Amino acid sequence: MVQGDLTPLAELLQGLGVPYAQSIGAALTFLFTFVLIYLLGRVVIVPLVDRTLRSRNLDEHARKPLKKLVSIVIVFVGIAVAFGVAQYGDFLQSLATIAAAATLAIGLAMQDVLENFVAGVFIFTDRPFRVGDWIEWDGNAGVVEDISLRVSRVRTFDNELLTVPNSQLTDDVIKNPVAKDQLRLKFVFGIGYDDDIDTATEIILEEADNHEEILDDPAPSVRLVELGDSSVGLQSRIWISNPSRADFVKTRGEYVTAVKQRFDAEDINIPYPNRTVGGGLELGNVEELVEPTATDD
Repeated sequence: MVQGDLTPLAELLQGLGVPYAQSIGAALTFLFTFVLIYLLGRVVIVPLVDRTLRSRNLDEHARKPLKKLVSIVIVFVGIAVAFGVAQYGDFLQSLATIAAAATLAIGLAMQDVLENFVAGVFIFTDRPFRVGDWIEWDGNAGVVEDISLRVSRVRTFDNELLTVPNSQLTDDVIKNPVAKDQLRLKFVFGIGYDDDIDTATEIILEEADNHEEILDDPAPSVRLVELGDSSVGLQSRIWISNPSRADFVKTRGEYVTAVKQRFDAEDINIPYPNRTVGGGLELGNVEELVEPTATDD
């Protein structure tokens, strides 16, 4: 058979000193081994990983990219094992050298991408937040709409979509108010110095008891926290359940409104801030600014 009739793989193998018939057998061995490992991985490994992720209570959106990553790893493992079984040692060594050099070049050029990728893996494993959670970080806040291995997408309360690199969400402090089953809310009511503290405290607690979203256990509490320039500060602490499903901003607004209306009905004053400006005014060289008046001789 002439050289032109050889397949590209056979030509390469013949150039490495491998007979043509042997190269055909090796190619079939390579193909069979790769397909076997790939199917084994898809049938056994991927479902096993999926069950493991389900046991960690990861939702489908979080499991999907991780399963895709496992599938990519299976392909690379299948190729490597198939090369070894087919005894493509020299070819595999050359390929490994080229792959190592390419990996180094790509790694230097894509440091930020790799950093965000690793951060995305940590987000999936540590689960500081999930899709649908309200998070706050670095002066920003919003509801998580999407989590990928490179970026996360957060919808702000002004309906703006923020695409945030995952590294920013792992390097910074993340506040997740809805991560637990219960959430404590605080609000400081300022009353006048002439108003009765006990009456105001009773009103604040009664309105907490009247709101159906506010829990009785832990019980609401009120503490005097400050003596300001124009008011006495009473801090109310209330608890709500299932903050991820309840609109706790709405709950706090309704509660504060009810207390304000009760204060008005009971003639309890919420004073405006007062500011006293002191000091004097100096006028220099007044004589120079006054023009002399003409006098009659």
